[in-house]
This record gives sequence, C-alpha cells and structure tokens, in this order.
Amino acid sequence: MNSKKQYKLLINTMSQRWQPYQTYYTNKDIAQQAIQIQQIPAPTFEEELRANYIESMFTTYGLQHVEQDELHNVYGWLGQKDHEHVVLVSAHHDTVFPKETNLDTHQEGSRLYGPGIGDNSLGVAALLLLAQLLSKTLQLKKCAICFLANSREEGLGNLDGIRLAADTIGIQRIRAGVVIEGMALGRIYHGGIAVRRLEINAYAEGGHSWTSFGKSSAIHGLANIICKLTCIAVPETPRTTYNIGLISGGHSINSIATEASCKVDLRSADPKQIDILEEHIQKIVEQHTCSDLQFQIQKIGERPAGYLSDKHILVELAKKSLQAIGINAVLEQGSTDANMLLAKQIPAIVIGISYGGNSHRLDEFIEIPYLQQGFWQMLLLVSSIVELLEQQEWPTTPIN
Repeated sequence: MNSKKQYKLLINTMSQRWQPYQTYYTNKDIAQQAIQIQQIPAPTFEEELRANYIESMFTTYGLQHVEQDELHNVYGWLGQKDHEHVVLVSAHHDTVFPKETNLDTHQEGSRLYGPGIGDNSLGVAALLLLAQLLSKTLQLKKCAICFLANSREEGLGNLDGIRLAADTIGIQRIRAGVVIEGMALGRIYHGGIAVRRLEINAYAEGGHSWTSFGKSSAIHGLANIICKLTCIAVPETPRTTYNIGLISGGHSINSIATEASCKVDLRSADPKQIDILEEHIQKIVEQHTCSDLQFQIQKIGERPAGYLSDKHILVELAKKSLQAIGINAVLEQGSTDANMLLAKQIPAIVIGISYGGNSHRLDEFIEIPYLQQGFWQMLLLVSSIVELLEQQEWPTTPIN
C-alpha cells in the first residue's frame, strides 16, 4: 500500500466496518471518563494513585497481562503479549499540577473547565475507552496492541516513563506508536524537537546586607547572568527558543545571598542549535565568574529529537482519518512522548481528541462537542494500522 488513494480506501473500509460503533460513546460518556481521571491528582513523580485507577480500569475493560512498573507506567494488552508485531497506543497520565491543587471542574456552554482536563486526562480517557471497545470486538492473530498509560512526560520527568516502557516492550517489536493528547485535534505531530534543560547554580560568601555591603551576592550574580541570557539572539529558522522558567535563592531579605539557582529550557528543531546555545550560556557564565562568585551548570533533562517523514503511511493514515471527520490535518513538530519513540527509529505520531486551551493553567478547558468525532478518528487510525499488520502489509521501511 503506497498511494493516497489506497490509504483513503482503507479508511473508508474501516469506517464501514466500525459504523455500528461510531456513536458507541457519547460526548458525555467521554467527558465523564475524563473527569474521573482528572479528579485523581498525579503530579510528575507522584503518579501512583492515578496509575492504580488506570490499572483497575484496564482489568475491568477486559485487557490482558495488566501490570504497573516501578515508574507507574500501566500496561494492558490485546493479543499475545510476546508477539513480534506490536502497536503501541499511549497517553501520559501525569500532570503539572501539585497534589494540593483544587481539581474542581465546571461547564460553561460547550467548554469543560478543570486543571489537567485536556492535558492529559482526556487523552487517558480516550485510551481507556478505546481499550474497552477493542477488547470486546477485535480478535488479533498477526499482531498485538499494547495500551500504555505512561508517567513522567511533563516537566522534569524527562520522558522517563515512555523511555522505560519502550525498552520494556522491546524497541524492535514496536511497529507503530500512536500517542494521544487531549487537546490536539486536527494536528499530527510527526517531528520531535530537541529539548535540553539546564540548572545554573550560583555560590557566594554572603553576609549581612548592611555590614557586608559590597560583597558578592549569589542572587545579584545570577541576575546579571539572566539579563545577559535574555539578550541571546537565536535563529528563526531552524526555530530555536529558550526560557528561564524557575528562579530560587537566598534565605532572608537582609542577607547577601550565598546561593541562588535558575532553570533554563532550551529548544530547537535542529539539535546542533542546542549545543550552540549551551556554549553561549557557558561563555556568559565564565565571564561572570570570579574568586568570590562561583557558578555551576548542570544538565537536568534531555529530550531527543526525531522525525517521521510526512509521506510515511502512519502520517497519511492519520490525515485520512481526520478527513473522515471533515478536518484537514495540520502537520506539526513539538516536544512529546513521541520524541523518544522517533529517536529510537520507531514510527510514531501524536494525535488529539478535541480542541481546548489554557494548557497548564487552572482554567484549562476542552470543547465537549468534538469528543465523539475525536474518538472516531482515533478508532479509524488504530484499526487501520492493525488491519495492515493483520494482513501483513505494514511497511518495514525506515521512518525517514
């Protein structure tokens, strides 16, 4: 299968086959499942409570070999767990919000509001409901599906959840990866940008703000470096960005700070630009270092880059699945769990279930009227991949 006409024909075939299930879940069903997940706090590195719920639901919904690993990734299988051909369908279940966050939800018109409702409670809800439907309807012989709710996607999680999961399943067995995000409907992420996180620590002797006035301050020194960092010019093409997202230091208002630190996020479509940017930061830090003001730069995170050709069958099937619900796809690059899969040469994309906004804010929201359509395009995509594997027609060519 190597033509757009054939891809469209396959999606049409899947549409006819699954027609009785097109409205199997209502918008309300999907929204309620998302709320159930959203109500369980799951900050990155503290995902156990939510993982336990997902594990119980995987079992209830009929998956086999359900288990949870030490990072609170949750696995559920349809088909033989040891099959040599595996389709990985995943959604991260961690959130940026601390445990003490008020997780109340409310609806205003077509929008459902709540911290983490779209990123990524809705993605996990779609994963669970897809697992429930397929476990009732599919008999697999030539492949298996691994449904994965993975941890540590957000912040400093460093994609450790999907990294461990891919190694646990076996990189050589994963024929395709479909990563589900709640608020990316209409977008197909087929490229993973490079990301590096740095922590800059400043150290000084410090002292009393009056009697030791004039001595080096870790906060003052770090502030000078931050000012210089914000003046770094980066290329528009390939797109390259940086952000100083966290600053801390000092212990009282009337003390010259002995320690201070900041965390810096570097991103680029070209990994080489990350190295250039880090070298620039190193030079700035060296220029501000003196006998009574020392600095240390530490790498605290790295997300590898990867790219799937926009001509790959996985991208084409995703485009046709969106066209089946009347949406023309927008191809994107970003920083998601797919980065890790692509870096390991596994064909992978990210798709969404609905539109939404205010990601990572307390007033995050999703659009309820699109949930059923978003679920349908996901079902068409995953079932098409499975059909090709069952017919032994899935390509083995490189991802590029």
